[in-house]
Amino acid sequence: MQAIRIHAYGDADQMHLEEAPMPVCGPADILVRVVAAGVNPVDWKIRAGALAAHLPRAFPITLGSDGAGTVSAVGAAVTAFQPGDEVYFYADLGRGGSYAEYVAVDAAQAALKPRTLSFAAAAAMPAPAQAAWTALFDMARIEAGMRVLVHGAAGALGSIAVQLAKEAGATVIATAAGADIDRVRGLGADQVIDYRQQRFEELVSDLDVVLDTVGGATQEASWATLRRGGILIASAMPPAPERAAAAGARAVFLFTEPRGAVLTQLAERIDAGRLRVNVGREFALADAGLAHRRGEAGQAHGKMVLRVAAPPA
Repeated sequence: MQAIRIHAYGDADQMHLEEAPMPVCGPADILVRVVAAGVNPVDWKIRAGALAAHLPRAFPITLGSDGAGTVSAVGAAVTAFQPGDEVYFYADLGRGGSYAEYVAVDAAQAALKPRTLSFAAAAAMPAPAQAAWTALFDMARIEAGMRVLVHGAAGALGSIAVQLAKEAGATVIATAAGADIDRVRGLGADQVIDYRQQRFEELVSDLDVVLDTVGGATQEASWATLRRGGILIASAMPPAPERAAAAGARAVFLFTEPRGAVLTQLAERIDAGRLRVNVGREFALADAGLAHRRGEAGQAHGKMVLRVAAPPA
């Protein structure tokens, strides 16, 4: 099969489309024929070696952790899926491998694909949607009436977080810019702040939750907006414990465990029209390196997707 692999850590030039062995489908796995694979920031961090100390893997490494496709085979212990099922998944980062024609995934980390989504749109969902779910429901314990600020609300993670927080009954404040402002407002945000023209820290306060997908100066300015006892959840840069203590707040770095059960709940929301996905640009599998370069340059404009194979007829 064809796969995008790296043989050493480095920049996008290390990525090569090459022949690779078929993955082994273990007893608890499903073997998925990949139609589309998602491109996530963690992918280029793994490629660059930024996570090597935490996720040691032997070369060559097939990149990618989420995607959508059809089940080609099931392990002996698998009862929830059968060959031919259309699925989407978010696999262990230490295993990964979705930038390929086939990938073996723990069946507990997959779910039936939303019926109303194309394979490309479904591939754009798993990692950012599970991250948003983890941040809001597991970490923030979001409830109706809470005040939530979402930074980077036009991005893959932020756009889903806005929708989930609004559905939970929170007052949602979001930061965005340019043409994204109206789109984020259309997702349900109660207030959208143009971060290029306004200083959000001068406009909002007494927040229960800040979801920071940006880091840097944005994270630093966010501490002053939290109420005492509030929580800052960061996905781009680990928050400093001493800053949280000074603000009388909690701080958590967002890490998501793949869970097929969450994907099932998300699929129900999608098919009911309660959750929309923000698909950015699509690339051919051979152009995965270009997708990484766009993402690292901040030019993703939504979740990027790799086209791996034609959808089934």
